[in-house]
Amino acid sequence: MPEIPEPTEGEREEGEGQGQPAGRDEREPQPSDSLRTFGAVVQALREHAGLSRAEFATLVRFSKHTVESVELGRRMPDEDFVERAEDATGNTGALRMAFRRLSRGEPGLAAWFQRWARLEKRALYLSTYECRLVPGLLQSSGYSRVAFGNSIPPLSDQQLEAQVRSRLERQRLIHEHTNVSFSFVMEEFIVRRQLGGPEVTHEQLGLILSLGELRNVTVQIMPTASVEHAGLDGPLALLELPDGKRLAYSEGQKNGRLISEVREVAILHQRYATLRTQALNHDASMSLLREIRRAL
Repeated sequence: MPEIPEPTEGEREEGEGQGQPAGRDEREPQPSDSLRTFGAVVQALREHAGLSRAEFATLVRFSKHTVESVELGRRMPDEDFVERAEDATGNTGALRMAFRRLSRGEPGLAAWFQRWARLEKRALYLSTYECRLVPGLLQSSGYSRVAFGNSIPPLSDQQLEAQVRSRLERQRLIHEHTNVSFSFVMEEFIVRRQLGGPEVTHEQLGLILSLGELRNVTVQIMPTASVEHAGLDGPLALLELPDGKRLAYSEGQKNGRLISEVREVAILHQRYATLRTQALNHDASMSLLREIRRAL
């Protein structure tokens, strides 16, 4: 399977050395056991090599702040960090092996979704087909809270709030990445289902309509009466990275799959393109949403 890239440190810490704090656009996660273990291995190998954090930072071309955060288990390292750290500490292979077993441990994001969430931040475009509920990037706070409130087994209050907070923070992508195109196709019954009641639905439809007015957002509704449908295999998300690599993501019950195989991704892009021709266009979809909202 082709290698799936991670963000480079330059992309994460753009502006460092110019008076801007490094990496402050993302919250540092609470340390997970695997992050703490990886950090301890980095520190042990660094010290065994007789390097201070400052010297090590110079060799791996990351900031001293980043090195410290990785060693303390507060930051998920990327592949560039791992490869350069291996070179600086004798290429034992220990860091590469430990890296493959890392989990971020960040509250609010399912473990299987975390890598896709990081890739979203680098995408040139994002396309989403959803047949279950309003796509996460379009959810209102009330709708999101109701959706997570329906989890079985029930979430604790703390877990629910972390999930809602994380989902709403992801939505910053749409407003902050105005040169990225966001395309959404969703089933008509999703916007007609009054999940949480009329007030929650009214607010949710208002948010979709508001986001749909943005130049970089396209919303399309797949009519329930449609006699053809290219998305019967389920939900789908697609993106393209600056290097031209195209990836896909599919999610099911308590699991998700990040897809990088070129042929498989190409087929999924074809399916999404067909879905867009079968769904109502953006203007017709917005009109339908306004009609549904007025009837509440």
